[in-house]
Amino acid sequence: MPPPRAAAVEPAIVVPARPSGPPARVPGASFARPAQGALIARFDGRLNPGIDIRGNLGDPVFASREGRVVVVSSALPAYGTMVVLKHGDTFITAYAHLDKVIVKENEMVREGQQIAEMGRSGSDQVKLHFEIRKMGTAVDPEPYLQGLAQ
Repeated sequence: MPPPRAAAVEPAIVVPARPSGPPARVPGASFARPAQGALIARFDGRLNPGIDIRGNLGDPVFASREGRVVVVSSALPAYGTMVVLKHGDTFITAYAHLDKVIVKENEMVREGQQIAEMGRSGSDQVKLHFEIRKMGTAVDPEPYLQGLAQ
């Protein structure tokens, strides 16, 4: 009599875990990265006044620096739902294409605090559009996130 055959075992499907905390801050950086994910669009100063970070619906979005929530709005269709934080008298940061916002206007937030969930409002794909404005003018966020600008 032949030995019994072992039952076929289905391979396990591994689902990547959602990022649970803010990305690590680069030493010397004046702003922390606001979300996990690949950079899919860079600052160009004209068509894109910030950077775009790919993600999944519901991925956390974090405050890039301590500040005060000055805007929570969907008034600008190209930005979808957005949050704007004010950091002293010099900088503001904008976070756009959000799905769910978990902060309110005038609320103080700390760096690394979750402020929203990534979405695709005002966009054809899930992503975070992130801008840094210095004295009202859009600047390339990458040097500020990499410790190359103050």
